[in-house]
Parts: sequence; C-alpha cells; structure tokens
Amino acid sequence: MDLPDERTVVIAQVDPMQDAPGSQDNAAIRLGDISGHGVLVVRAGDLTGTRFSITKDTTKIGRTTDSDILLDDISVSRSHAEIVNSKSGLLVRDLGSLNGTYVNQVLIEQSSLTHGDELQIGKFRMVFFSKADILS
Repeated sequence: MDLPDERTVVIAQVDPMQDAPGSQDNAAIRLGDISGHGVLVVRAGDLTGTRFSITKDTTKIGRTTDSDILLDDISVSRSHAEIVNSKSGLLVRDLGSLNGTYVNQVLIEQSSLTHGDELQIGKFRMVFFSKADILS
C-alpha cells in the first residue's frame, strides 16, 4: 500500500564549483514531515540539515530575533528577505539586503518559490520542499 506521507523526496544538486556530485549535495525529506506551505532545508552554512517550516502567510528571514527564520551570520542582513503566500503561489522577496537574495543562483528582487528551488541568503543555501507541488 502506497502511503504518500511515508515517501522520501531527494533533490540531488550539483554544485558548479565542484567536479562531481556527491551525496553531500542531496537534500532529502519525508513528505509527512512537510507542513504548512512547505519546508526549507539548509544544505550549506552553519545550520546544514536544519529545517524551517513555512507556515505563515508572510515569513521574515534575517538575523534579528524577530525574524521567523533566524540566520545569525554577518552575511545576512537584519531584515534580509521574506516569503509571501500570494494568490499565484509562494513568492520570495529581497528586502534591500546588502548581499542579495538568490533563487537557483540568480540574483532576484522577487521570484516565485516552487518545489526543488534553491534559496540562498548570505552564506546559507536552502532547498524548498512543497508537498502540494509534489502531489499535484
């Protein structure tokens, strides 16, 4: 019997600065562990392996204590970016950060955020998982 919440999703990604992919480049999560709008899994930076659930309609990312996702590093602006649930899906917006916000290695001011996208904020690289995108 196939139980969708028991499935594990693995996103393999090759870092263009490396010669070959390795298991350290993979991000994996059980579908049952995805709640709310989705989950960001840190795959590079001091918090590698940490998961952040996106449960609010607006999720603030930065290095201040009032951030929903606190990334405590000088490469992250105090109010760096936000993820917003809009009618067209999730959007990530840069909030005028010093080092910029990247989706799939492209500098953005605003971009959609869908399953498998890589979000980079400062030195932190995170992969976004969305159960809705997988099961649709």
